[in-house]
Amino acid sequence: MLTKIFKNILISHYKPFFSSIGLIHMEPQTKIRYNGKTKKRQWQDRKSDDAKKLKINTTSGDSNNVGEKIKRKKFAMLLGYCGVDYYGMQRNPKMQTIEEELLKALFKVNVITEESFNVVQNMQFQRAARTDKGVSAVRQVVSLKLSEKVDIDAINKELPEVIRVFGVKKVTKGFNSKTNCSGRTYSYTLPTVSFADKDATVEQNGYRVDNETFDNVNRVLKMFVGTKNFHNFTSKKSPQDPSANRYIKSFVCDRPFVWNDVEFAILKVEGQSFMLHQIRKMVALMLAIVRNHAHESLLTQAFSSDKVNIPRAPGLGLLLEFVHYDRYNERYGKDGMHEKLDFKEFDSEVEAFKNKYILPIITNKEITEKEMIIWLSKLNLHRYDDVEEKDRKDEKYENDEKDDDENSDEEINSEKMQSIM
Repeated sequence: MLTKIFKNILISHYKPFFSSIGLIHMEPQTKIRYNGKTKKRQWQDRKSDDAKKLKINTTSGDSNNVGEKIKRKKFAMLLGYCGVDYYGMQRNPKMQTIEEELLKALFKVNVITEESFNVVQNMQFQRAARTDKGVSAVRQVVSLKLSEKVDIDAINKELPEVIRVFGVKKVTKGFNSKTNCSGRTYSYTLPTVSFADKDATVEQNGYRVDNETFDNVNRVLKMFVGTKNFHNFTSKKSPQDPSANRYIKSFVCDRPFVWNDVEFAILKVEGQSFMLHQIRKMVALMLAIVRNHAHESLLTQAFSSDKVNIPRAPGLGLLLEFVHYDRYNERYGKDGMHEKLDFKEFDSEVEAFKNKYILPIITNKEITEKEMIIWLSKLNLHRYDDVEEKDRKDEKYENDEKDDDENSDEEINSEKMQSIM
């Protein structure tokens, strides 16, 4: 038995040699030539229900010729949107989101494939910052792979008027709009009557903030600047967690402006990154201190390891203003092959969009629905020492609103690595 097995092994390995010396006979093999009649199998995109509903414009972007290979490059896309009627930036099944509208438009003009529409990871899609339900952005940046011919006008024709793509720029192959981001600037628009003392009898219409109160607002905002432990300004974050430490570069209140007899102010905060609900809780605690609902020593306590139940201000006035790429610009912006990602050439278009579709909607909605005034009316009842309430709210936030205006721990870790490299 072993002899037979050994013989078969020898023949299989040395068949050509044994044939050449006449020990075994091999039938000559003739190579089958391609006769041009049998078609090779062609690759097809996976069809989804959403994709089937969309009408594709074949006059721009990619060709639909089967088998034609489309050359794709990595781009950074600048866009703005009013998020008031949307359930956030991030794509969410059966929800109206900014990403869903954008992806549909890109697919309709045929600059992305159906496969990329269904699975965005296939085109390396990434947003610079997430925005929560109702939150807007004027300079959001997404990175993705597109065909080299990108018609911005064609894309915008397929988008709602409250969402605009301003432009695209080619970037490095490894560029990621989130991890390459070195900082973000948000603004928060609110009526100045929010700064009035809790015992003052004032109306939203006709109220004007005095210089002393205005200076006090900026004094309290300055207390947030620097590297602090913000574990109380988000949900389910331990004070021992290193990611709770965040760096705030600046936090200021600009001079007020009047809209339909209501005075508004814009708070602007720039930081390396922000956690879930962080900015809205920072605004809320500032208002509690300025209005004398709480002593400013509470802010010092909030930065300590103690647990403090901080309320969350409404999301209506929150707006993503800038996404900064200082490190990327320093490394690649001067190499002669890549452009700087400051998008300054689009400033006039961006500001025009903001003044038409974002600020009026925020201010008019606040005037008519009084979201901030209603929230302030309940602030006097808030208990900052109710840790159990904080835990209940944290649980609700975690289950309710996964995608928010702030950024994840994974992003922070990647930023730390970049700062080390």
